[in-house]
Amino acid sequence: MKLACTLALLCAIGPFSVHAQDAPPAYDAAKAQAWGANDQGLRSYVFVLLKTGPKPMPAGPARDEMFKGHFANMARLAKEGMLVYAGPLDGKEGLRGLFIFATADLDAAQRAVETDPVIVNGEMVAELHKHFGSAALLAVNEWHPKLIKPKP
Repeated sequence: MKLACTLALLCAIGPFSVHAQDAPPAYDAAKAQAWGANDQGLRSYVFVLLKTGPKPMPAGPARDEMFKGHFANMARLAKEGMLVYAGPLDGKEGLRGLFIFATADLDAAQRAVETDPVIVNGEMVAELHKHFGSAALLAVNEWHPKLIKPKP
């Protein structure tokens, strides 16, 4: 048992001890300021949990159009700099997806959520929470397209 606890402790601190020997990364004051980071590189967001709503739409052309609009809406919000991150969840316990908005203003995030066809149609409902996380999340929309491999 003692050996297992020691191994667990070494696994937990191992990655940190390696990085402690590395030189610290260079501080980018311009990015920190532009992205609204505090001294720890963090900033405020609104985290939105999307859950199954009261009016699930049956499969068919209307549902397909609703989801086409959902993806177009996310693309628009990302282009405007409001939507930082979005993704699906596994659907267990009615959890369908998430958004992270680049605002600390719950009302502004609520207005953005209300533009989404899945919300408008009752397919999903949104639960909003204040969130404090890495300001580097703002780089996701810049970098993600560079990771998509072109089709042959």
